[in-house]
Amino acid sequence: MKFLQLFGRLKSSVIGMVHLKALPGTPGSVLPVTQILEAACEEAELYRRAGIDGLIIENMNDIPYTLHVGPEITASMATICAAVRQTCPRLPLGVQVLACANQQALAVALAAGLDFIRAESFVFSHVADEGIVNACAGDILRYRKAVGAEHVQIFADVKKKHSSHALTADVSVSDTAKAAEFFLADGVILTGVSTGQEADPGDLREVQSSVRIPVLIGSGVTLENVDKYIDASALIIGSHFKKSGDWRNSLEYDKVASFMEKINKLRV
Repeated sequence: MKFLQLFGRLKSSVIGMVHLKALPGTPGSVLPVTQILEAACEEAELYRRAGIDGLIIENMNDIPYTLHVGPEITASMATICAAVRQTCPRLPLGVQVLACANQQALAVALAAGLDFIRAESFVFSHVADEGIVNACAGDILRYRKAVGAEHVQIFADVKKKHSSHALTADVSVSDTAKAAEFFLADGVILTGVSTGQEADPGDLREVQSSVRIPVLIGSGVTLENVDKYIDASALIIGSHFKKSGDWRNSLEYDKVASFMEKINKLRV
């Protein structure tokens, strides 16, 4: 499996989040790209030293998000991601471009030498806080083929956070995951209702019994509850590693190191 080749294990890999400062053109932008790049590389190095298994680089501070991401965001993220790759040459690295900019994320990953992307709206439409979002699997996989990025894995959110799923209320989380698998996702991601909120451990068990592709947890994992999610293929963690558990704050090295110490004992 590509996932095994990338992370070296099929369960409980830990993927930290590098939340970039607001990028050019966004309402909160105050820093030049060079300073955003330096901060991202410093954070990635802290993660690496603490023993993290992988990282996702994300433009989380570009609030409010838009479904019309400009070329300045793609260019900035490609530049920053390439620098993080140089900082962590052997660490599995991914990228997410908010909001729902999955083709842009693939372009960034290809240009910067990254290994995977986190994709929103892969299958089924939903109503996000950015607006109505339609499924993209057919378009994104054709784009991946066209640009020669088939080595870049796509981990797709299902029933994603910060969204209403009333449009697909008759489609269960396991059926959504099955659809993502059928549409050739490399893995699926389960989350809570919002950033930092726990995913339902029952959903994890249900989806794992329904699909053969990796199932990742995308929010709410902490040192205290990690036992609930130890059987997931990977744990994507951002908020818990930041000061006061707030994704907007600075990374705390000791939190990452303590978490990695615990999970290394759990997965022996």
